[in-house]
Amino acid sequence: MQKAVFLDRDGVINVEKNYLYKAEDFEFIDGVFDTLKYLQDNDYKLFIITNQSGIGRGYYTQEDFNNLTSWMLNEFAKNGITISQVEFCPHAPMQECNCRKPKTGMIDNILKNHRIDLENSWLIGDKESDILCAINAGIKNTIQVKTGHNFDEKNSLANFVCDSIKELKDIIIPSF
Repeated sequence: MQKAVFLDRDGVINVEKNYLYKAEDFEFIDGVFDTLKYLQDNDYKLFIITNQSGIGRGYYTQEDFNNLTSWMLNEFAKNGITISQVEFCPHAPMQECNCRKPKTGMIDNILKNHRIDLENSWLIGDKESDILCAINAGIKNTIQVKTGHNFDEKNSLANFVCDSIKELKDIIIPSF
């Protein structure tokens, strides 16, 4: 069984911009490459799980999302980082589905393809729905970052709260 880090995209990997779908508007959060390389070098598989309601709302297409995702994965590859799988929910909040966080459909899909040790894995998000998704899926360790949506730190359900992804190296200690 492999340990993993499940990452939300907007607000965790890139600067939060409403309904982002163009590479020219995409800004990586400072420290994301170093942090993900560190996690990968310490035997964590990396996955992205992201709600993309802009598709369901008609703001952009699934092809737009796929193009941006391909570009982003290429940028990670240039930095020696492998994202094992990207899962997304294309539905708007009012649409019925099993994949929109805090539901676990995206993680369930990943678990069909990978043997993941959820007990020793992490989920990093910027919203309560990210943290609830981890709890609902049985992921023991959670971090909520302040680089995305505003939230009440005192009431966060996450195990840890930090300023940005750069601080993950101080929290996620490799087990030997």
